[in-house]
Amino acid sequence: MPGNSVKDLVQLFEQVDSAVALTGAGISTESGIPDFRSPGGLYSQIDPMEYLSVTAMYDHPDRFWRFFIDVFSPIVDCEPNAGHEALARLEQAGRLVGVITQNIDGLHTKAGSETVIEVHGHLRTVHCTSCGAVVPLADAAEQVRAADLPTCSECGGALRPDVVLFGDQLPEIDRAMELAQSVDLVLVVGSSLSVTPASYIALQPARRAIINREPTMVDSVSDVVINAAAGETLTALVEALVG
Repeated sequence: MPGNSVKDLVQLFEQVDSAVALTGAGISTESGIPDFRSPGGLYSQIDPMEYLSVTAMYDHPDRFWRFFIDVFSPIVDCEPNAGHEALARLEQAGRLVGVITQNIDGLHTKAGSETVIEVHGHLRTVHCTSCGAVVPLADAAEQVRAADLPTCSECGGALRPDVVLFGDQLPEIDRAMELAQSVDLVLVVGSSLSVTPASYIALQPARRAIINREPTMVDSVSDVVINAAAGETLTALVEALVG
C-alpha cells in the first residue's frame, strides 16, 4: 500500500536524488480558477471542440474569440497560492529540478519557479499567424471587446492564442518527457492523470507521489498518495524539507 502522510512524502524525497513536479488544475483551484474538467465544470456544459478547437478558431472566429476572452481573460489577474509558492521554494532549495504543468494560468512563473514547462501553453501572449509577432493577450482582448477580430498591428494578420487548442500538437511534450525521464521521482499535484499526455509523463520516473483530492489513474503504482488540498500539503512538505 502507498504511504498516505506528509511524513511518508518527506521520507520519499530523502530517498531520491532528483524530482520534478507535474501539476494540473487542482493546484490552481485555490487561486479561484475553476477546474474545467471536473463534474459540473465548463467542459460538461459545452462541447470544447465547438468553442476551443483549431477548427472553431478558423471557421467561427467571432464566436471563438468572444468565448475565449470571456472565459480566460480573467485568469490572467489571478495570483499564486501557497501550493505554487511551495513548489517554487522546493526548486530554489534544489529539491525539484522544475515544474511540468498542464495549466495555462502562468501561476508557477508568477510564484517564482524558474524551470516551468507549460505543455498546454499559456495566457500571457498571442501571436500573429502571418508574421509571428507576439503581443500581450490584453491587446487581443481590447480588440475583441471593441467587437473586432484581433489582428496584428505589424502586418494585419490574424492573431491566435499561445495556448494549445483542441486539435493542436503539443510543442513542449518532448521536452517534458525528457525532463521526466531524467529524474528519480515525479510529484503529481492536482491532476487526476485521466488524460494524455499527463499520464505518460507521470509514468516516466521510477517513483511517484500523488497529492490530489480524488483518486488518480496511477495510485496503485505510486509510493505515496495523499488525498488532500495541495496548498496545505505542499506547505507542510516545504517546512519539513527546507525549514
